[in-house]
Amino acid sequence: MRQTIYALLLIAGVVLSSMAFSPAKKNWKLLFNGKDLSGWEVFVGPKEKDGEPLGLNNDPLDIFTVKDLNGEKVLRISGEINASIATLEEFENYHLVMEFRWGDKKYTKFNSGLLYHSYGDFGAGLGVWMSSHEFQLWTGHIGDSYRMGNTWCEITATKNSVDKYVFSKTADHIASVPKTETVIVAKDKDYEKPKGEWNRIELYCYGRTSVHLVNGKVNMINFNSAKYLEGRKVEPLTKGKIQIQSEGGELFIRNIKIRSIDQIPPKLLK
Repeated sequence: MRQTIYALLLIAGVVLSSMAFSPAKKNWKLLFNGKDLSGWEVFVGPKEKDGEPLGLNNDPLDIFTVKDLNGEKVLRISGEINASIATLEEFENYHLVMEFRWGDKKYTKFNSGLLYHSYGDFGAGLGVWMSSHEFQLWTGHIGDSYRMGNTWCEITATKNSVDKYVFSKTADHIASVPKTETVIVAKDKDYEKPKGEWNRIELYCYGRTSVHLVNGKVNMINFNSAKYLEGRKVEPLTKGKIQIQSEGGELFIRNIKIRSIDQIPPKLLK
């Protein structure tokens, strides 16, 4: 009898211990409140080529607005000229989910990007955006990885017959470096839905690693994220603001949310 009681107490102790050390479910934080642009700031680039940027929180063209779309409040990004909407807050070690779809208006191409680990001044990236890593949203290229401004990382990738680097989980690590042929690495597969349908993208960031998911499928992993200045890595880059681009096409966004994580799910890295 004593042995039975001891065994039960031992099992109970193991269960309680595992519960104490298991990661708690984190609550989601909404980045878009469905009402206004609280928690965000905007930076608008020049209206003409080689012109002066319109600057911080100066949006006379209403590039970033909250609109009613089929009875649902969404963030509309006009795409008319290059501009950024950025969170005021920095984030580290998180899982972000965002849903978007394209509108009808196209000025150059249906192009945008989710820029993360953003730091420094607006304009460091192509004269408009903060230095950051880009989760490409350009139609046909969703999931591509781009070094915006002064960032650096490693990606397992191969070079194909048209001198394009393509992500592959089984390939060797290469350095993705600004202003070189590796500044952009293409996703391995296209999981984009047809125009007019909502796409769901997910971004996992933990430490110096980030994972891009498009409609539930992994198509890019970045490793060893770092700032990059004067031709060299200067320090690990593990956190920053979130930016979304206006870059040529009308875009609608809903359900932007984020939560803290204790690790990237191992199955996503396999």
